Amino acid sequence: MVLDRIGDKWSALVLLCLDGGPMRFTALRTRIGGVTPKVLTQTLRAMEQDGLVTREVFAEVPPRVEYALTDLGRSLHGPISVVADWAERNVGEIMRCREKFS
Repeated sequence: MVLDRIGDKWSALVLLCLDGGPMRFTALRTRIGGVTPKVLTQTLRAMEQDGLVTREVFAEVPPRVEYALTDLGRSLHGPISVVADWAERNVGEIMRCREKFS
C-alpha cells in the first residue's frame, strides 16, 4: 500500500516539487507539467490522507490554497530524489534498450 503511493509517478513528482516550499495548485501543476487537474487533485488528496502533504486554505477572496510537505513527506524526499537522480543519469540507456524492442 505504501509502495503504491510513493511509487506513483505523480506522487513522486509532487514530492520533488514541494521540497522547495509551499506551492499553490496552479503553480504545482505548471511545474509538474502533463498532469490533468483531476489527477493532481486526486494525488494531492491521497498524499494528504497519507500524511505526506498538508493543505492550507487562506481566508481570502478568492480563496488561496497552498500545499506543503509534512515532516513525513520531507523524510521521503531523500530516497525519492536518489531514484530521480538515477533515472536522469540512465534515461539514455533505458531509451536505447527500449528501441531494441520496437
